[in-house]
Amino acid sequence: MLTKPIVGITADSTESGLHLAHVVVDKYIGAVVEGADALALVVPALGPRQSSAELVDALDGLVFTGSLSNVEPHHYGGAPSSPGTLHDRARDATTLPLMRAAIDAGVPVLAICRGFQEMNVVFGGTLHQRVHEVDGRNDHREDQAASLDVQYGPAHVVQLAEGGMLRALMNGRGEAWVNSLHMQGVAELAPGLVVEALAPDGLVEAVRVGYARAFALGVQWHPEWRHDADPLSSAIFRAFGMACRARSRERSTSHAGV
Repeated sequence: MLTKPIVGITADSTESGLHLAHVVVDKYIGAVVEGADALALVVPALGPRQSSAELVDALDGLVFTGSLSNVEPHHYGGAPSSPGTLHDRARDATTLPLMRAAIDAGVPVLAICRGFQEMNVVFGGTLHQRVHEVDGRNDHREDQAASLDVQYGPAHVVQLAEGGMLRALMNGRGEAWVNSLHMQGVAELAPGLVVEALAPDGLVEAVRVGYARAFALGVQWHPEWRHDADPLSSAIFRAFGMACRARSRERSTSHAGV
């Protein structure tokens, strides 16, 4: 009998030599296994070849990861991407329907960076494709020539919404430092999403799904990076893990009654 919840982690579609591969960066796996105290399973980017409904029924939680690729703009009515922009059609075909199905079914969801942007698109919002070119917005990109410690180091504070989930996780504190490694960001916030954190320039940095029956949080930053060394990151993964364990107990009870 399983004693830990099963958490799916969305993969990117890529190539390994001449072969198609499905890849998840280790930092997400470590944060799920250690920070959420869960069993981690990779969800390949198979699109309609694998049923979202069946995946949802088999999982106790889902992490939608960050990525070097961006959501294709036709999904939110955006202009064509700039030349050289990396896309992943197989991932879009997997994660966009899967996120909606998971949240509707009460499966806990944690959406990070690209995953956060997917959450906004899934519920009808739009994205800035190049935030640093938008009047009034700061440059939220990392210095790619710097070490990973510098890239993922604290970049700016976020203001945590009064009465929100993140402020509660921080025991009432109104702000926290986060890293910043993104070029795209929320333009029009989707209906049904509730703002949880704002950057100093007003860019939405975290949201929750207002109607969700379970944990459904999206963050623009990367809490998985050295999650155990940051109070907010640790709290996010602990809370997500607790929600996944509740889902696991619910599934066990349901299956036992069949």
